[in-house]
Amino acid sequence: MWYNIDSKKLPEDLCQRFVQFQQDEETTQFLRHCEEKADSIFTQIFQSIARSVLSWFMSKTSVNGWIGCGSMFVISRQQFESLLGLSPVRKAENLLDIGAGDGEVTKVLVPYFSNIYVTEMSPPMVAVLSSKGYHVLDVSGWSDGNITYDVISCLNVLDRCDKPVSMLQSIRKALRQGSGRAVVAVVIPFKPYVEFNSVDHIPTEHLQIAGGSFEEQVTSLVQSVFQPAGFEVEAFTRLPYLCEGDLNHSFYVLHDAVFVLRSSDGSKN
Repeated sequence: MWYNIDSKKLPEDLCQRFVQFQQDEETTQFLRHCEEKADSIFTQIFQSIARSVLSWFMSKTSVNGWIGCGSMFVISRQQFESLLGLSPVRKAENLLDIGAGDGEVTKVLVPYFSNIYVTEMSPPMVAVLSSKGYHVLDVSGWSDGNITYDVISCLNVLDRCDKPVSMLQSIRKALRQGSGRAVVAVVIPFKPYVEFNSVDHIPTEHLQIAGGSFEEQVTSLVQSVFQPAGFEVEAFTRLPYLCEGDLNHSFYVLHDAVFVLRSSDGSKN
C-alpha cells in the first residue's frame, strides 16, 4: 500500500520511469525507533505539554526543533542510490537540501557528496542544523549563483512554501548544467499550507494540480508543474513519508511521490 501504484492509470512514458520499492531494513529501523520512543510515557507527556504551550508562540516546525521531536523519514540510502545511481565511493561535489528540518533526512544523503549545504526557515531548526555541522545557507541566497549544485533535494517543501513556482525555477538555474538533478518529494493528495511568514497560510503562487487519485495527481504534477518549469522526469517512485508519533500513535504516515528531475534542455535559462 505504501509503495504500489496502479500503472493502468499512468501515461506509458511515466510507467517506464517508475521505480518499485518495498519496505527495507532502514525504514523498519525507523519504525522501531518510533515505537520505542512512543513507549517512553514520561517523554511523551513532557512533549505533549510543551507542544500545547509553545504552539501559542511559534510554528509546529519550530516547536519540534525546541523540544527535539517529530523527526521525519523520507528515503533510505539504498533507495536513494537506486534512484540516482550514486555511490559513496565516487562522491558528487555539492548537495543542497532545501528545508532540511532537523537534518535527519539530510543525514541519509551525506555519504554521496563532498559538500553538504542546507536551508531552513525555522530559527530553532537552523540552530539544530548548525549544531550538527551542516553548512546552513540563507533562504534567500542559496540560488545567487555562487554555488552550483550536483543535486538539490526539495523534500516535502513545495506544499509548504509561498512561491513554489519560483522555487522550481531557482532550483533549475542552480543545478550543474547538463548533469545536475533535483530530487523533489511531494505529499499526495496535495494540500498547500504556508507555515512561515503568512497570515492566511495560502501560497502566493498556486500549483495547478488536478485529479483525485495518487496516479492522477502524479500525472498532473509532471504535465502541469514540472514540464512548464523546464524539467523532465528521469525516474519517480512512491514512498511513505514517516514522522515520529506521540501519545496517540507511535508514528504518522503520508504518501510521497518522489521525482528525480533534470533540465529538459540541459541549460539554466
